[in-house]
Amino acid sequence: MHETPDDLRALQSLLDRSYSAAGAHLRSITTPERRVGAEALAEQLTGMCLLVVATVTRDCRPIAGPLDGIFYRGAFHFGTAPNSVRYRHLLARPQVSATHLPREEFAVSVHGRAAPVEIAGGFRETLLEVYVPRYGAGWEQFLDSGPVYMRIDADRMFAFQSR
Repeated sequence: MHETPDDLRALQSLLDRSYSAAGAHLRSITTPERRVGAEALAEQLTGMCLLVVATVTRDCRPIAGPLDGIFYRGAFHFGTAPNSVRYRHLLARPQVSATHLPREEFAVSVHGRAAPVEIAGGFRETLLEVYVPRYGAGWEQFLDSGPVYMRIDADRMFAFQSR
């Protein structure tokens, strides 16, 4: 978990605002006892989190696909190739939605805008901490070879857990 107390306060505020603006149907499913608070959410989203990320084409068609997600400082981050269609979509139209759904009992959805981030400092160290044990020391060379990372600046976020 890499969130500061300020990150957790901002995340909790986002979750609270999201639910207060949600429709009746979503609120009927994600009742208060099924909602996940900021601290518990950050604890559950350690390591790599498989995300389904949806972008928008020039002619307004949604395109969704899987990506590795990293929850860092209270926000989802994901990498892609600088020459990928997804990256071009996001640079032109940064609106994005993503869902992490590892099992029926737990889901996180986020809606907002994608913003490019530098691979430096604590974020770089977090990436290495996650991927080097998984793929070996050569992964650091891959990281230095030019992937780009985006952060989802969330307007809305919903976290559900059935107990």
